[in-house]
Amino acid sequence: MAEQAGTGGTGERERVRPDDVTAAAGFSADTLRQVQDEDWSRPAGPLTWDCRYTLLHVCSDFFGYAGQVAGHPEDDYLPVDLKEEEGATVPRLLNAVAATGALLAAIVRVTPDEARGYHPYGVSDPEGFAAMGIVEALVHTYDIATGLGLDCAPPPDVCARTLHRLFPEAPRDADPWQALLWATGRAELPGFARRESWRWHGEPLKG
Repeated sequence: MAEQAGTGGTGERERVRPDDVTAAAGFSADTLRQVQDEDWSRPAGPLTWDCRYTLLHVCSDFFGYAGQVAGHPEDDYLPVDLKEEEGATVPRLLNAVAATGALLAAIVRVTPDEARGYHPYGVSDPEGFAAMGIVEALVHTYDIATGLGLDCAPPPDVCARTLHRLFPEAPRDADPWQALLWATGRAELPGFARRESWRWHGEPLKG
């Protein structure tokens, strides 16, 4: 599918791929293993959540989005959620990030494009839920890494495909990772002030 999207350029839009989800989950787990022995009770960057809860949130999103794709309810979330396992260590939660990301990728891979599932930002398609999971993983890895004093930079091609699916208004000529941080209210871009509020475009893109 081709899309003209963004304010900073034109061209074909590359679809978000199931492998992008596993790449994002793997990036998150591999990056944060570098600081797994730090104090995860610290705030996760700009968030009020602590680092450990933020990581659990990523696992829950991967799992929940997999349920929306598989069950394709169009009026609400399925009544499933991950509950924090008492005593779960950070290394175990990092393994859970990789596992739940792989689960979402696998379900997206075998689900027809025309399937739809509920999200408050718009009833979405499998590609949309894949992109949502990627955004959650990448930006919250950034939040946690910031809270623990670690730099991170995810794969730019994954960032670009995800950005153009969920934020078609984003500039196309900016660095994809920086543009994704801008789109989610975490950074400024030249000519684009930092966003005070934001939401992604959940509905399938036309084209």
